Amino acid sequence: MGADQTIDWRNTAASALDWWHEAGVDTLVDDVPRDWFAAPEPLVVPAAVSAAPVVAPSAMPPLLADFLAWRSSAEVPEADWSGVSLAALGPADATVMVLVDCPDRDDGDAGALLSGASGRLLDKMLGAIGLTRDEVHLAAVCAKRPTAGRIQSEVEARLSEIAKHHIGLVAPKRLLLLGNAASRAILGTELQAARGRLHGFNHKTGETGSGSASGEASSETGVVASFHPRFLIEKPAAKAEAWKDLQMLMRGLTSQEGVR
Repeated sequence: MGADQTIDWRNTAASALDWWHEAGVDTLVDDVPRDWFAAPEPLVVPAAVSAAPVVAPSAMPPLLADFLAWRSSAEVPEADWSGVSLAALGPADATVMVLVDCPDRDDGDAGALLSGASGRLLDKMLGAIGLTRDEVHLAAVCAKRPTAGRIQSEVEARLSEIAKHHIGLVAPKRLLLLGNAASRAILGTELQAARGRLHGFNHKTGETGSGSASGEASSETGVVASFHPRFLIEKPAAKAEAWKDLQMLMRGLTSQEGVR
């Protein structure tokens, strides 16, 4: 006897249809007759799509009043961030400028930078060197508070350019950088490496000098990096080191007496 010739044609047909379906066949006939012996159509290669031109960032206003208005416009990196954009405060010709990383969490409600506990400590720090908040130009690298309070790496370079331009418009004799992000934006280095010396910063060119600065040259700003007040609130033991930074900031400008 030969092999069993019984075949389940239904299963066989279903299996074949499944195979053709997996192969991409979705119809048995075309809408129009096909000439199976015709030469194949020539392959048309689509033209390469040219890349979109790189648009350079818009020029920043050359006057401080215009710059401060532009700082909250749609052209800045923080434009699409949620929250309130907070402008810099203080005299346009301040001798001392203070730069922090970003607004504190509650600053948006008050409508001003460092309006809470950090601001109260800053006021005490300024008072210890004979200054008031009204006498300094206070600004932030970010006009809005970023998510989790940290500046995204993809906007750091542009924010650094903006901050340096801002410093150039104020042209202070001394600049106090409070916190790691402010140190990176202006000096290009971490806070711990930046602390302990007076840096030279040419506010006309935006270049940082390698040595200490006297701050006497018309285009040179003496820069000191120190701890942010919010860090000092959490780590009070660091206040002694912060006091040394403040003394260095004012050395050559005024005499210092005592500490508060």
